[in-house]
Amino acid sequence: MDPVFEFCLRMGDNTLVLGHRVSEWCGHAPVLEEDIALANTALDLIGQTQLWLGLAGEVEGKGRDADALAFRRDAWDFRSVLLVEQPGGDFGNTILRQYLFDQWQALFLAALTSSSDDRVAAIAAKASKEVAYHVERSRGTVVGLGDGTAESHARMQAALDRLYPYVGELFAGDTVDEEIAARGIAPLPGSLRDAYDAALSETVAKATLTLPESRWTHTGGRDGTRHSEHLGHILTEMQWLQRAYPDATW
Repeated sequence: MDPVFEFCLRMGDNTLVLGHRVSEWCGHAPVLEEDIALANTALDLIGQTQLWLGLAGEVEGKGRDADALAFRRDAWDFRSVLLVEQPGGDFGNTILRQYLFDQWQALFLAALTSSSDDRVAAIAAKASKEVAYHVERSRGTVVGLGDGTAESHARMQAALDRLYPYVGELFAGDTVDEEIAARGIAPLPGSLRDAYDAALSETVAKATLTLPESRWTHTGGRDGTRHSEHLGHILTEMQWLQRAYPDATW
């Protein structure tokens, strides 16, 4: 499989699955402002998906566009990290999941803006502007809730304990990453870990939270060897219309 195709799938599947997850809050957020902010975040992520999966289809050269890749692949063909598949849970869990992803995405996209592949660099430049807002908002909300009431603090600490074991997969590397890095398209994922850890530690300290000591991590999503049980349920909902009425037009 073309490593560039695989790389684009990883980027696009992350934003597709997380965008769907965030959209589940539309009409259910605790306050109107958050409802609007989450809906806009979901739209941004889906827009990024269109770009990444569109490029993936172009690289593959088999006539599959972004819609076909999003709606006509089965769970084992997805390359989303396990973090983005996790259920929203309460609002604290949702915003903590968002921050953990946003912080990684901001760093990774910044590196991709100097990619040797002009198409990748262009997508990264556009997405970086959106993600700069995402990470600012999610970081600020994590700090506000973590250093808030006793209940909000406890919920944020529980969310961090639950989700931190999924962070390491963002930095796992394989032969695809090595080939992509050798071509100058993207950095090795592990090269961003120190910068991520520094930013995360600063945020956690301001939020008066405590990082789990263990660095053990769940893996398998980004190479498709193992997804969480949640992905199948997500795809059942997300792909239903296209599966039931293939090539339907409005």
